[in-house]
Amino acid sequence: MTSQPPAIPVDLHALRLDDARALLAHDAQDGDRQAGESALDYLQRLIDGLCELSLRDPLTGLGNRRHFHGVLGRSIEAVARTGDSVLLLLLDIDRFKSINDTHGHLAGDQVLRTIAACLTRCVRPVDTVARYGGEEFAIILPHCRPAFGQVVAERIRETIAALPIAVAPMLTLQVTVSIGGAFAPEWVRSTADLWIERADQQLYRAKTDGRNRIYLDQPRESAVSAEEKGLLFSQLDLEHPPQSAASDRANA
Repeated sequence: MTSQPPAIPVDLHALRLDDARALLAHDAQDGDRQAGESALDYLQRLIDGLCELSLRDPLTGLGNRRHFHGVLGRSIEAVARTGDSVLLLLLDIDRFKSINDTHGHLAGDQVLRTIAACLTRCVRPVDTVARYGGEEFAIILPHCRPAFGQVVAERIRETIAALPIAVAPMLTLQVTVSIGGAFAPEWVRSTADLWIERADQQLYRAKTDGRNRIYLDQPRESAVSAEEKGLLFSQLDLEHPPQSAASDRANA
């Protein structure tokens, strides 16, 4: 048996935590050690706070791309196990560059913050809203049937189009968004890249067909690509194929 090296005690006072404390203080959290708090508990609280910050977009307060990909991966696993209907929406602010060019980046930042708050109000607590990058947002909607997906996407589009955004004391802007979406193929362990690509193709259609519109890739058998079918069947024992999900439900 290989002997374990002796544990080396960590001198908490030797850790350079000034930047960590500054981040937590900037985020309106108490970065100082609290009365009666042990050194270990203090360090754990500091680490927990930094982990939370690492998953959050600092401008909008939404989840960032790292958080989005984590939720997307878990959603793929859930779809493969349960056949749940999950919708991915990608949203892009129309003509956002002209806002920055005309009114400045501070105005653009205010537009992003306002739309982020609006998106959070438009969806359920179980849904995930993230800033995907730049002026693009992403929403993951679990337990979302196709009819509901179209309704919620249209509600988002209409709400944002009617939203006055105050960017200066005497200046209010109104913007629109283009939305593309795709449902995860049910009972298939797809990949994040394939799912995002599907939604992104629909977003591109919405942008090129005039903006301020929605296109959703509805779930259908033909939506499962050859690559995704390979991912599904590559691990199966072809000599003893399992019953299909549909057969299991019929025999239940």
